[in-house]
Amino acid sequence: MDVRQLQLFLAVLDCASVTRAAERVNLTPGAVSLQLHSLAAELNTELFVRAGKRLAPTAAAWRLAERAREVLNQLHLIEQEFESGAMDDRHPFHFATGATALIHHLGRPLRKLRKQFPHLGIDIMVCPTEEMVAGLLERRFDLALISLPYPSDNLETVPLFEEELLVLKPSLDRISGWHVAPAEPAELGKASFVLYPKRSNMRSMIDSFFKEIDVAPRVVMEADDTEALKKLVETGFGYSILPEYALHGHPHYFHALRVKGHRLVRVQALAMARSPHRRALTDAVARFLQMSLSIPRK
Repeated sequence: MDVRQLQLFLAVLDCASVTRAAERVNLTPGAVSLQLHSLAAELNTELFVRAGKRLAPTAAAWRLAERAREVLNQLHLIEQEFESGAMDDRHPFHFATGATALIHHLGRPLRKLRKQFPHLGIDIMVCPTEEMVAGLLERRFDLALISLPYPSDNLETVPLFEEELLVLKPSLDRISGWHVAPAEPAELGKASFVLYPKRSNMRSMIDSFFKEIDVAPRVVMEADDTEALKKLVETGFGYSILPEYALHGHPHYFHALRVKGHRLVRVQALAMARSPHRRALTDAVARFLQMSLSIPRK
């Protein structure tokens, strides 16, 4: 039994004639009769009996008609739900981002987004890039703000802006203002480091940087959280490498350093699962955030 059979059955019931029903659905009477016989055989019941020149529905046919209309109505509602445009979509929207991007970039864009889509129920998950990508591919997230480079098979990405990663060196004195000083690879080779865990995308970028400057870092501690790493540097546990946007603001107890000729950057990008049937809302939100977050590259 399939949907088309139920539609043909209801057409014959409404027209009380295979011929007129066939004209309505643009099929031959023979094709309609074949589908009716197949449906009756599958249900092991008679659906119509001949009454002169007319077809008379049986009691079983009336019972089937009630169920068939319920099924077709539900299918129609499903089609309407998934064909709705972005502004009509009322289902929860799942957005994932890193903590640094949420704190330093997304406040104003998210406020504007809520005004643009007043009926949008948005759920935000804060997690590292590798978890965001897994969530996109498993369809737990609709959209994510991830850090590149990252393997992007089965993803569509929209690069937004670059963010430099800087070396942090502990300071005994409180530092006000903002200045990035030069650093030599030899200094980093002698330092202890507190870094992101080995499993993370950020650590992969940092390890590539160390390989580029021919330094084997001595890692004494690892942490997932950028603010925790910054605090570990300020309390003297070691050097670190952190996103620049997380370093500005209040007076601090660290020096920001850059190795000359070896600028380390990550690209912040919107990412969504590659799919021919993506929600219209996902594309609409992506376009909105792209306009709100794009910053000219340095």
